[in-house]
Formats: sequence, C-alpha cells, structure tokens
Amino acid sequence: MEMTGEQLIPLPQEATWRALNDTAILKVCIPGCETIEQVSDTEYQLTMTAKVGPVSAKFKGKMTLSEVDVPHSYTLVFEGQGGVAGFAKGQANVRLTPESEATKLGYTVKAMVGGKLAQVGSRLIDGVARKIAEQFFSAFNKHVTGTAAGSAAGE
Repeated sequence: MEMTGEQLIPLPQEATWRALNDTAILKVCIPGCETIEQVSDTEYQLTMTAKVGPVSAKFKGKMTLSEVDVPHSYTLVFEGQGGVAGFAKGQANVRLTPESEATKLGYTVKAMVGGKLAQVGSRLIDGVARKIAEQFFSAFNKHVTGTAAGSAAGE
C-alpha cells in the first residue's frame, strides 16, 4: 500500500525541518503515540496504540532516519511489534521544498502489516494507514503554526 500527499507549512524550510526532528512535536502529532525517545542521531524508540477494525494493539518499535539531506529530505523507516495483533512496518519519504515564505512538505508513505492485522482486510488497513498519515501531517502543520492545517492532497 502506498499513499502520497502534501501540506503547505507557513514556516521557513529550516524551521519546518527542526520541527520534523523534535521528539516533543512528533509525540503530539503521531496519532496514538504514547512515548518517543531519541536513542541516536538517526534512531528513535516509540510506543503507540492503533486500532484497525476490531483489532486494537499497542506497538513497540523503532523509527530510523536514512538518506538524510538536511534540510531537504529524509526517509523514515518504521518497524513495530504489536504482540498477538501482529506487526507493522513501512517507510515515509519526506521532502521539504521552499515556497515563498512557506515550505511545501511532500510525502510518500508505504506500509505493510502482518499477523491478525493482515487478516482484517487490505482495504480496511489501507484506509486506516491513510487516515493515520493524513492525521499526522495535518496535526504537524497545525501544531507548528498554531493555525488551521494547510491544504492536504491524498493519493
């Protein structure tokens, strides 16, 4: 499953980049995030709760940044275990492009699940994954600017 979208963040590129790498902001913006801790320059440990149809799970996992090009882009890789519910893994390619006084944040997200989560059906999972991605980027925009979220384009 793959999805794309973008947000117009009314902040300069450098400020947007700093916010995308701030664990306090990430914790507030990642839906269901309970803890996030930076363990190295490129690795984070986190716990989050997600519900997919009838299956609810607490995931413990790690996020790793790769292909970091400050302040333009990075790839974020996520791997998480949800106990009996199964696992989730994926990656997000995030791009920041200056646009006048603002920054265009573009993203491509790929996700995969296994275990009980995979049994609830790919359409349901795709919808939940899309909703989580859109919620994160919209919440991020709103949080860092203190205004309503900018334009979002799904798919």
